[in-house]
Amino acid sequence: MNAEKPFEVLIAGGAVVGAALARALRGDPQGAQVALISPQPRPEAGAAAAFDSRVYAISPGNAVFLEELGAWGAIAGVRKVPVHGMRVHGDDGESLLEFDAYRCGCAELAWIVEDRLLQEALWRGLDGQNGMALFSGAAIQGLEVAGTEVRLALDDGRRLGAKLVVGTDGAHSVVRSRAGIPSTEQSYGQSAVVANFACAKPHRNLAFQWFGGSAKGGAVLALLPLPGEHVSMVWSVPNAEAQRLLALDGATLSGEVAAASRAALGELSLVSAQRGFPLRRLAASRLVAPRIALAGDAAHVIHPLAGQGANLGLQDARALAAVLAAREPGRDPGELRLLRRYERSRAEANLAMAGTVHGLFRLFDAPGAGVARLRNAGLNLADRLPVLKNLLMRQAMS
Repeated sequence: MNAEKPFEVLIAGGAVVGAALARALRGDPQGAQVALISPQPRPEAGAAAAFDSRVYAISPGNAVFLEELGAWGAIAGVRKVPVHGMRVHGDDGESLLEFDAYRCGCAELAWIVEDRLLQEALWRGLDGQNGMALFSGAAIQGLEVAGTEVRLALDDGRRLGAKLVVGTDGAHSVVRSRAGIPSTEQSYGQSAVVANFACAKPHRNLAFQWFGGSAKGGAVLALLPLPGEHVSMVWSVPNAEAQRLLALDGATLSGEVAAASRAALGELSLVSAQRGFPLRRLAASRLVAPRIALAGDAAHVIHPLAGQGANLGLQDARALAAVLAAREPGRDPGELRLLRRYERSRAEANLAMAGTVHGLFRLFDAPGAGVARLRNAGLNLADRLPVLKNLLMRQAMS
């Protein structure tokens, strides 16, 4: 496979994590030639009037990172909604854990941002800047590590070479597979049903979450604030229930969500059609291999109940960009010893978040009245321990 054009770093996957990494490497102090490959067409510029059904709860730490990249300010202020508090309800109808930004001494716990708008902002201005090359609408067909180079074949016939390939190409990562990096994967037997609603009562910049318990198959309902009196729903339910919800008309679905949320936001009206995504847990056995690095969902996929999947991916991008920027002058960016700095820097945070989220899912999915009493008592106890609450918030806000 003869490469037509050599690069130092080639990023495979142009969604949020890949595009953020591309922007972070754009001004590489050593002038690295960077390419971004996306199988999807380039995101269209300009904010759409309709809300995207897929949203992210961006941590304050990642908001700062996106600001440093010049992308945060490119999203209209009215489409970035700060979360000032969060209410987590247990499955007994009474237990409650509340988080408050003011009591934590911060301006907000997170920002709710639509996927499409964030991708548009990250892609904007990438063309031809500081050695950046873009290949949109192209997918990887072949990958071969040969000495000091990785050689890629794209499905449009082009051949590319790079010293380092970063896989940001999602849970079904071609880079991970072609590089021979094993992964463990487990289905949760659930799907996330997402949709947006207008709400009769003001959300007051609060995020809400309700655990359904084992009686409802470990279902978790979250309502996140959107501009105006609108909310974004993420309802993680067993697959069969997800299929039923996806088939409902707008009025019926709105009524069921209002009932499940105990009318916390009053009457709801569907404003964007529901979509479904299967939920799984995935962990790559390692984040790096010779001339290969993984980031985002290519490296780890967690349950959405804590809303931290995108944040982990952006933290990966931050860490990898920092390692590459700090490398010694002239050092090969694909050198395995260098890449292991990145792997070590992410190991603890990724493992801790994955373990916490998986543990919470199993706790609220576990059957038995005794377990239910313990988990709901635990929520109430945590609510009375400010030190513990602040620790949880600080971890999620990084």
